[in-house]
Amino acid sequence: DVQLQASGGGLVQAGGSLRLSCAISGLPLDEYAVGWFRQVPGKEREGVGCILKENGAIEYADSVKARFTASADKARNMIYLEMSNLQPEDTAIYYCAADWASLGCANYDYWGQGTQVTVSS
Repeated sequence: DVQLQASGGGLVQAGGSLRLSCAISGLPLDEYAVGWFRQVPGKEREGVGCILKENGAIEYADSVKARFTASADKARNMIYLEMSNLQPEDTAIYYCAADWASLGCANYDYWGQGTQVTVSS
């Protein structure tokens, strides 16, 4: 079975940093696109940073460019999201995800349970 387990969320003050981690099992990570998404109440889930299967390039949401960095450690079956200069509008549940066929951040099939990030001002 495919499993994705996100962790590392918490409460931080504006301007602070967090590192999210996601352990992935049950699929060959080298053959999948992987990425991070977030969702707040009343809004649709949005892509934050997605690592493309095709060439490893990373697609970021405009709102997090230059502040967030997504990465993958294939040997450890882990993906990460480094977040800096966090702002209150970054408050959301953050999800890790994987997909075999997707390009960009569209149409992901496998999802973790999410981890809460809360930013105070």
